[in-house]
Amino acid sequence: MSVKEPVAGFAVAVVREDGKWRCSALDAGALTGLDAAITELAKLRSTGAVFGLLAVDDEFFVIVRPSPRGPSLLLSDAAAALDYDIAADVLDVLRVAPPDEEDDSIWPEGDLDILADVGLPGPELEVIAGEVDLYPDEQLQMIAQRCGFGGEFTALLDEI
Repeated sequence: MSVKEPVAGFAVAVVREDGKWRCSALDAGALTGLDAAITELAKLRSTGAVFGLLAVDDEFFVIVRPSPRGPSLLLSDAAAALDYDIAADVLDVLRVAPPDEEDDSIWPEGDLDILADVGLPGPELEVIAGEVDLYPDEQLQMIAQRCGFGGEFTALLDEI
């Protein structure tokens, strides 16, 4: 039986209800597999927007937005699927083949309009995901700022 090593990073649940944003930490297991992240997010009941922001190992981020018809997903770097289970899980759900090992290009895969209804259009999210000089936490901070929950997101990161 193999033992999975813990993955560095953080997983944050973001909820907007009654016009107010709330951020809370998800269990660290949400970084190791997509099913764990979806399960954690599904526990949150809200009439508003619910999604997860996952920064994995200073390498890439994942946005997960559960819905009754299946999760909407965005992986900031498709090549991460070669080294990380959660990234491979995202590509599996999206039915996208992982890139070749020789390909060192960075490109997002998934729904770029995943946060369009909360203030971040797809083209802007694509630009943020393409900022290769930024760490995932910095990219997610930009996303939080643009959507309007930057203060709540920063406060939570300071705690965890």
